[in-house]
Amino acid sequence: MPIDYSQIPSPCFVLEEELLRKNLELIDSVQKAAGCKIILALKGFSMYSVFPIVKEYLDGATASSLNEVKLINDFMGYQAHTYMPAYLDNEFQEIMERSSHITFNSLGQWERFKERVEDFKTANPTHKLSCGIRVNPQYSEVETDMYNPCVPGSRLGVTRDKLPAELPAGVDGIHFHTLCENGADTLERTLEALESKFGDLLHQAKWLNMGGGHLMTRKGYDTDKLIKLVSNIKEKYNLEVILEPGSAIAWRTGELVTTVLDVLDSQGVDVAILDTSFAAHMPDTLEMPYKPFIVNSHHDPEPGKPTYRMGGMTCLAGDFIGDYSFDKTLEIGDKIIFEDMIHYTMVKTTTFNGVNLPSIGIWKMSGDFELIRSFGYESFKDRLS
Repeated sequence: MPIDYSQIPSPCFVLEEELLRKNLELIDSVQKAAGCKIILALKGFSMYSVFPIVKEYLDGATASSLNEVKLINDFMGYQAHTYMPAYLDNEFQEIMERSSHITFNSLGQWERFKERVEDFKTANPTHKLSCGIRVNPQYSEVETDMYNPCVPGSRLGVTRDKLPAELPAGVDGIHFHTLCENGADTLERTLEALESKFGDLLHQAKWLNMGGGHLMTRKGYDTDKLIKLVSNIKEKYNLEVILEPGSAIAWRTGELVTTVLDVLDSQGVDVAILDTSFAAHMPDTLEMPYKPFIVNSHHDPEPGKPTYRMGGMTCLAGDFIGDYSFDKTLEIGDKIIFEDMIHYTMVKTTTFNGVNLPSIGIWKMSGDFELIRSFGYESFKDRLS
């Protein structure tokens, strides 16, 4: 059922329940066919109001901070799969209590905390806690260095030359995460690199966590190949395989609804200023960078059509994105709908300049809009002191 945007406040993230369920159904079919475990990565999608829906399909979630661990415990009822580049002394006890898996980023981190892990296991024999080490296969096809964990000097993961011939006692698993919205062909080449360097250790491991970046819900993704790759690795090394996508869960499940506040001529360029911000509300568009799609617009400017540069409402000079053409001139009050703004975008928002965060809502399968939360002065004030 088409969304009735007149029901929706602006700006607002709107997740479509039907689209989320379709993604989860596909992901569930992959994990069943491959005999693996696919869990939600909160760093890509933390909209906990729909965690009950996610729980219908996935049996776990992964965290990169104590706060994400708590969100998993509180709203999914799961012990978390936890990975952090470095653990804080004053948080580690609680992380152990709230996690089923803990992955360490370096041998130094493992050596620092392994006695505490051993003591915890002894004191809590019914709590099944398994530890792993993140490795760097020194192979990644991620083109943007900011998102590439295999660049020279990367702080993420251990290279093969830094690991002994045998996994350290107490380490059960191996974790790698070198993909970013990639396909199964990229995973195939990555696994070849992984096996060439760490194959001997994979034979010793109980589980392999392949991290995220498996964009299996994107049109054209070869899910059959993914299933085959996972099944082969499982059989070859006799271990459990875990995947932890973030983008794939929420891929193309919703929009950011915004409104035109002003239209102005800036030295021959028509600019539309919106009630949102690219820097504060869509930072990936500037970091990656990429140009998001807008509903009922021409993504590439077309001669002869009204063309506008989309501008944010902060005073940051660079708070704008590229030019779009429309079939008619834009007017103050017109809705501008940015597509595919649920994964990563929502979790990265800030209140820079004191701008309000976008509201969050769900377009239900019943055809009704449910406003989950709105934000105001308190949300800005509570982040400061």
